[in-house]
Amino acid sequence: MSNFRAYRINQTDGKIAAAFEQLTVGDLTSGEVVIKVLWSGINFKDALAATGRGKILRQFPLNGGIDLAGVVTESADTRFKTGDEVLVCGGGLSETMDGGYSQVARVPAEVVVPLPAGLTLREAMILGTAGFTAAMAVARMEQNGQTPARGPVIVTGATGGVGSCAVNILSNKGYEVTALTGGQQNDYLRQLGATEFINRNDMDIGTRPLEKGLWGGAVDNAGGDILAYLTRTVKPWGNIASIGLVQSHKLETTVMPFILRGVSLLGINSIEPSVAIRGELWTRLGDDLRPDKLDNICTRELKFSQLPEAFADYFSGGNYGRTVVKISV
Repeated sequence: MSNFRAYRINQTDGKIAAAFEQLTVGDLTSGEVVIKVLWSGINFKDALAATGRGKILRQFPLNGGIDLAGVVTESADTRFKTGDEVLVCGGGLSETMDGGYSQVARVPAEVVVPLPAGLTLREAMILGTAGFTAAMAVARMEQNGQTPARGPVIVTGATGGVGSCAVNILSNKGYEVTALTGGQQNDYLRQLGATEFINRNDMDIGTRPLEKGLWGGAVDNAGGDILAYLTRTVKPWGNIASIGLVQSHKLETTVMPFILRGVSLLGINSIEPSVAIRGELWTRLGDDLRPDKLDNICTRELKFSQLPEAFADYFSGGNYGRTVVKISV
């Protein structure tokens, strides 16, 4: 198509504004691969970028959307050919290059991943950056010795996209999963495989450098006091995958969990992994790390025209699971 629709984010006099615009391929940031975008999704980061509540874009204007899935229409890189089904998650989308909220995308070849066997394009966007991040967390924990025998794994922010995928992946791999949330979605989380539930508003996080060891490991989306609590309550040789900072970017703890219990704090950066790691994890997301409750995790499917009205829910606490967006018919 010569002209296509995109949801473009602009900045004027320091104020962010986003709206649908008509573009051509020549308007897009550079890249070797042109893709007809069929599906995208919404991450918290996308809501921050589109509303201006967070400083996500490093240049303006750019199309929003850090995830996309579609079909190659043109490629200057021999690894991809017309008709290939592909996906792109992170890698600079909607930060330094035009993102997935566009009927056509042009991206560097090194960020493009062939659609893994075992996933449809729609399913790949149910996962998106959230599922990829959850998979990276579980993979890194197991590389560092995490096993179900070490005890239950607690997932904080469990109703979010990353948390939902992590709960389901861990449960499928035989872990007992405890979900920590601030909401009332226990039935939803139970469907994904959680067996115990903690409301963060009712928990006692304690104050001692070391509290009773409760968890074999943890996947944390919160940061702040909750992450500090996890360092004090994970059992010896357990792993904590640190993913988010929904509560706070700060961490106030002591070295005692690390030198007396051997607890490991694993930082998860899913935006800029190597090409090899990106490809390996997506292959596993279509295989042994594939959530078996993707239809449950996908709690909302939108038309492209409905995208702008969806962002408010990410700040009101009314959103859980994953939202997919059908970009092109």
